[in-house]
Amino acid sequence: MKIIIGIDDSPYSEAVLRWVKATPWPHETRFVVVSAVPVQIPAYSLIEVGPIRAVENNQQENMRAHEELVSQAERELKAAGFVVEGLALPGDPRELLIREAVSRGADMIVVGSHGRTGLSRLVVGSVATHVAGHAPCTVVIVKESRAHAARI
Repeated sequence: MKIIIGIDDSPYSEAVLRWVKATPWPHETRFVVVSAVPVQIPAYSLIEVGPIRAVENNQQENMRAHEELVSQAERELKAAGFVVEGLALPGDPRELLIREAVSRGADMIVVGSHGRTGLSRLVVGSVATHVAGHAPCTVVIVKESRAHAARI
């Protein structure tokens, strides 16, 4: 089996990793931990170059933070005996997870649910809902109560 695990820096991703570690998997299962680094698109004029550099520096810092997040998840899963690869890539998590699943011939995508409802779901959107509706494979959405996530 090939399984894509989508993570971010939320407690809901910690729940995903706990779920993956607690689930019995076939021996040949391979995991790919994926974290999407949102791309910042600056508005600028030709005269004002300073903010562009600030955005580029911020993008680089975000990439390093996501790389560390993926590396940490990779170490955690390897310590539990899993065969795992990690990727931090620029892009929208909705599209990135689908693209990786297609290109790798994934059998499953595992993501966490932030539990957004109402206006925040409408404005921010739901990665889990988008992935579930567009993935070429099975999607598992790991949900965790907000009370439990707040204690983490």
